[in-house]
Order: sequence, then structure tokens, then C-alpha cells
Amino acid sequence: MTAVEVAVHEHATLGEGPTWDSREQRLIWVDILGSRVHTFDPDTGRRTVMVTEQHVGAAKPREGGGLVVNLRDGVGVYDGIDGFRWLHRELVPGRRGNDAAVAPDGALWFGTMRYDEAAGGGTLSRLAPDGTARTVLDSVAVSNGIGWSPDGRLMYYVDSPTRSIDVFDVGDDQLPVDRRQLAAVDDGLPDGLAVDADGCVWVALWDGGAVHRYTPDGTLDRVLELPVLRPTACAFGGADLTDLYITTARKGLEAPHPLSGSVLVVPGAGKGLPQPAFAG
Repeated sequence: MTAVEVAVHEHATLGEGPTWDSREQRLIWVDILGSRVHTFDPDTGRRTVMVTEQHVGAAKPREGGGLVVNLRDGVGVYDGIDGFRWLHRELVPGRRGNDAAVAPDGALWFGTMRYDEAAGGGTLSRLAPDGTARTVLDSVAVSNGIGWSPDGRLMYYVDSPTRSIDVFDVGDDQLPVDRRQLAAVDDGLPDGLAVDADGCVWVALWDGGAVHRYTPDGTLDRVLELPVLRPTACAFGGADLTDLYITTARKGLEAPHPLSGSVLVVPGAGKGLPQPAFAG
């Protein structure tokens, strides 16, 4: 069993989207169905909880301060000054925001999915720093993990029900092209992901009770077994970006493990990459 510790004891229904905020030296994560954004300072143990307007798929730091959030009906900002304001709205009945990530150029990539997880009901879109939104992938099911190689030339993406981790080349316009499979996943559904400083891709496995690491050529070279069935996403954090934080869920489990819904951490798991803040 991997040396897994508990960073935050919590009973989140659908814990998701861990992100290390380097400026504030804290972890940000969400409980999607609880409509809550959590923060955690591992040095002091200080925690905060903010209730959002709607179900919240992801929350990321913003260069101008506050957080950009992927909500049920679109993307908005909590800036601590004006409260909440929308940046981009997409009102689609039966659909909500899911995972999101900030690209090296400061754009926000945000996914959607139907509540019933119907095939073709979700999208992946890019919100540029100037506020321009563009749908890049449509007809996906459960838009999940998003990440980039250390040099920014590759983009990784997960549509969970496909059981595939895919990779794209990043074009001069910062849009992905030439989609192909990096790796197929058999032990659970691939969910959120993180890319480390060596270009390896770490993926949380929903119903797989583990995090897998894949090398840039798609080889599975490390398995972190976890004490919960439904890890949802992972991110490197801590002052030196060597601790792997893992969010987990209780949703749909008749007899969840006592740690389901908590945030786990594997100290010294690897070396992560600094995550950019949203530039909009």
C-alpha cells in the first residue's frame, strides 16, 4: 500500500478539481454537488469554504485576484470586490460545468457534461483572456482531465466513458490538433489528471481506487493504490510541488469508505509543474 495520508477530512459528495495556488500557497478544490469551493493551507491547517451560486465543476486562481469558476450555466468570477459576475453563459437544461484547467497562455479550458452523463451531451471549450469563448470539442460525454506537457506543445484530455487518455498537438493558434490515444484504461474510468515535470501524466481512476502514472509514450510505470474507490482528480502542491493531492467522492456509494470525500496526499510523490492563473 502506498504511503497515503489524509490532508483534509471531509465528506464531500463529489470532491474534485484540486489546484495548487502558488501565490497563496494553498490548495483549492471543489465539492461539485455541494456547490462549495474549499481552500486548505497545509502549513497552518487553515481552511475556508465558499458556497457558490450553482453546482461548481472547478475553481482556479485568477491573475487579477479571486477565482474563476466553472458553474452549471457557464463561467464566472468571484473577485472579492464586486462579488460574483459572469464571464460566459451557456444555459443548457440538464447540463453542468465539470473539470477545467488553465493553459500556459492563461486561457481557461472548461468542460461540460449532462447530469445523466448521456453520450454527446458535453463539450470542451476555451475562454481566452479577452473573454472570447470557443467550443473546441462537442459531442463528448463526461469532459474531464485536461493538462499540458512541460513545453506546452502537447495537450492531454479525458472523456471518461471512452476509457481513454488522449493527446493532441497544440497548434500555433493554441488549439489542439491531431487527436490520438496516449493510453487505454481498464481498471476504472480515467478522471482528472496532472502532468509532472518529466512530462508524465498522472490520472485518477474513478471506481479504480488508484492513481496511474503514464510516461510520455503511454507506458504505465507507476500505480498508487488508494484506500477509497472513487478518486476523482490529482494535483501537485506544496512549496516544492512534490506532494500529490487527490480529491475523492462519496457519490453513488452504498457503503463509502470513511475517507471517501476527503482530500488525500502522497508526500514526495514526484515533481509537479507550476500552474498558471487565469489571465482574464
